[in-house]
Amino acid sequence: MVDDRKLAVLRAIVEDYVSTREPVGSKALVERHTLGVSPATVRNDMAALEEEGFIAQPHTSAGRVPTDKGYRLFVDRMVSVRSLTTPERRAISSFLDGAVDVDDVVQRSVRLLAQMTRQVAIVQYPTLSRSTVRHVELVVMSPSRLLVVLITSTGRVEQRVVELPEPVSDLLVADLRARLNTATLGQRLPEAAERVGELIGAVPEADRRTVAVLLGALVEAFSDDRSDERVLVGGTANLARFGADFDRSMRPLLEALEEHVVLLKLLGEATDASAVTVRIGAEVPYEELSATSVVASGYGPEGDALATLGIVGPTRMDYPGTIAAVRAVARYVGRALTDE
Repeated sequence: MVDDRKLAVLRAIVEDYVSTREPVGSKALVERHTLGVSPATVRNDMAALEEEGFIAQPHTSAGRVPTDKGYRLFVDRMVSVRSLTTPERRAISSFLDGAVDVDDVVQRSVRLLAQMTRQVAIVQYPTLSRSTVRHVELVVMSPSRLLVVLITSTGRVEQRVVELPEPVSDLLVADLRARLNTATLGQRLPEAAERVGELIGAVPEADRRTVAVLLGALVEAFSDDRSDERVLVGGTANLARFGADFDRSMRPLLEALEEHVVLLKLLGEATDASAVTVRIGAEVPYEELSATSVVASGYGPEGDALATLGIVGPTRMDYPGTIAAVRAVARYVGRALTDE
C-alpha cells in the first residue's frame, strides 16, 4: 500500500505531467506544490514510487512520468472528482433541453462531451430491448388498414401500417388499444412482446385471424432493435492536439473509430448509469490502443442504463475533469430521455 505522503507526490506528478507534457522532477514538485516535506524526502518518495512501478524515467537525466499503474492508483485513490461549476451545469442542461428527439439528444451529447473533455467522444444510441413501453396507439386509417404506433421510455417512436384481411370495427380497435396498454405499459420490450402474444385468446374467435395480423406487426415493432450497434463519434479533430507523444496510437485509434463493434467493446463494462468506468492503457481490450484510456458510463432515464457513452484519449489526460464531465452528461442525457 502507498502511504498518503507518497500518494500526494504521485498526484502532483500526474497533475504536472498532464498539464505540461514534460517529465516531472523533484525540484519542480517542491516549487509547484505544497507537499510539506523537504526536497530530499520528495526524491526518496519518487525513488520508492519508481521502484514500485508507479512512475518511470523515460530518458536518462529526465524527470519522471506516470505509468499505467500510477494512473490507475491515481484514479482509484483520488480524493474527489472535480465538481462542475454552476455555469457548466447550466450549459449542459440548456444544451440538452433543446433536443427535439432521441437522435437529437445523441448528437448533442457527443458534441457536448467532445467540447467539455477535448477528447474523442462516443455515444451509443439507446438500446430498444432495454427500453420500456410508454404507450401503444392504434389509428384507424380505413376499415382494413391501421397504423400501429409504439412509444418507448426513451422517446423512440416505431410505426407500422398494417393491412388487415378483414375490416375491423371501432369498438374492437378501442378494446384492443385498452388491452394492449394495460398489458404492456412499463414493461421492457421483450416482456411486452410476450404479453402481446397472450392477448389473442381474449378476443372473439371470429376476429382472431385479423387481430393476429395486427399483433404480429406490433411484436415486430417491439423486436426491431436496429440501435444495438449504432454509435456516434465526435471530436476526432481533438486527436491533433496530442502531439508526438501520441503519434504511435493515432492511426490505430482512427481505425478503431471506424468500427462500431470495436467502439462498443471500448465502452465495454460501462453498463451502470450510477458509476463511471475508467480503463487505462493495457486495460483497454485492444493491444494497439494500449496508449489510450477510456472513461465511460451507462445512461438512461431514472438511472436505468439503456446504453453507454464516454470518451477515449491518451493515458495522459485530466482524469478528474473527464470523469466529472462523463458523469454529468450521462445524468443529463438520462433526464432528457425521461422528458422526451
